[in-house]
Amino acid sequence: MFAEPSSLSRREMLLAGAGLLTSSMLPALADERPPVTRPRATSGDDRVEPAWDERLTITVGPKDADLVGSTEKVLQAAVDYVARLGGGTVKVLPGTYRLRNSVYLKSKVRLVGSGQDSVLIKEPSIVTKTSEDSDWYDQEITLQDASGFQVGDGICLRTKNPHNGGTEVAKRTLVARSGNRFKLDRALRQNFWLMGETTVSSLFPILSGDEISDIAIENITLDGNRAKNANLDGNHAGCIFLQDCARISMRGVTAHHYNGDGISWQICHDVTVEECHSHDHAGLGLHPGSGSQRPLIRNNKLERNDIGIFFCWGVKFGLAENNVLTGNRVGVSIGHRDTDNLVRKNEILQSGHVGVLFRPERGKAFAPHRTRLEDNRIVDSGTETGIGVDVQGQVESVTIARNEIRETRGPMKRIGVRLGENTRDVKLVENRIDGFAEQIVEGAKT
Repeated sequence: MFAEPSSLSRREMLLAGAGLLTSSMLPALADERPPVTRPRATSGDDRVEPAWDERLTITVGPKDADLVGSTEKVLQAAVDYVARLGGGTVKVLPGTYRLRNSVYLKSKVRLVGSGQDSVLIKEPSIVTKTSEDSDWYDQEITLQDASGFQVGDGICLRTKNPHNGGTEVAKRTLVARSGNRFKLDRALRQNFWLMGETTVSSLFPILSGDEISDIAIENITLDGNRAKNANLDGNHAGCIFLQDCARISMRGVTAHHYNGDGISWQICHDVTVEECHSHDHAGLGLHPGSGSQRPLIRNNKLERNDIGIFFCWGVKFGLAENNVLTGNRVGVSIGHRDTDNLVRKNEILQSGHVGVLFRPERGKAFAPHRTRLEDNRIVDSGTETGIGVDVQGQVESVTIARNEIRETRGPMKRIGVRLGENTRDVKLVENRIDGFAEQIVEGAKT
């Protein structure tokens, strides 16, 4: 039995009586609560959960599985079944699974493959124009040529905004059909008019997640089938695309040959990507996207992408460590309000343009301040005018320490570290810079 606290003011007692007194207003009382020593499953309590020895596991495979099949439909059925029962594991048995739509992930579901033997491949894309206007409130579209499209397909609509000339994009699923008319799973919420030259393409992420949390993707191979698919950038798709998610773990994933990004997450917090291999994408190997907080990127191989790791807008308090980035056009790119990040102990090799780029952005308020680049090995960056580390814009309070920045192909016009004319308080500490025409250039116009 708790004694009545004597320190409450009359105002606090009134708030307590009205149910408006929060725990933050009573820190001492919160400290006095007995600890939870034997958690129990209690209805509606998702904060304290027992550590169960076993949860539900469903197997999926071409044969000898709980759910038998080799398309996205059987994978989706397994995910939905496990999610309905509160979470667990979907085990993807060896086989090749051909996808006409995304597998939409659900909270508290772990998707585990069989390594290189479990391959999810995107079917080739097709494209057509629409033949009727669809307004923002419509939930149907009409296609000029519907051959090749099926009910259940994932699609991407693109149009030119008639007011500002920008591109509008919407991802949907075809759920019903009469001839060339298809119903969508959700209303459009944008105008897709003929005057905007609207197109419909069978483009989608292989694995997709929206507003979910506490999931894992492990030990699985994702083939984007780049040669037979049109491009869809990493703000909308990738082998894996996540939007507004939290507490995501990706381990042992091989993602390759997507005509866009490998793994992209937008406004997603506490995302861990470890021991993954993301390679040969038209876009970015790893794309910690806008607003994502505390990404952990560790022990990955990122090869032959446009950019290996692309810190997008407002990515903060992240760690990229012990990754090997080889043959990307840019190894690591960091820019728009990407502050307070640590990039350390990475191998950044044979970048086509620059090893590490601090993007110039729109001014001081948008620059990636307080970033630390430490203990990396950056070798053979760019062409004859290549740069190992290029710091542009109005960056402040950046530390570049104990890196090995090396050029083995001859000095030519190459630069080890270039600091733009508007940078301030960039600390260069104990770096080893060898083989360049100029080791360090300060005050450069970029």
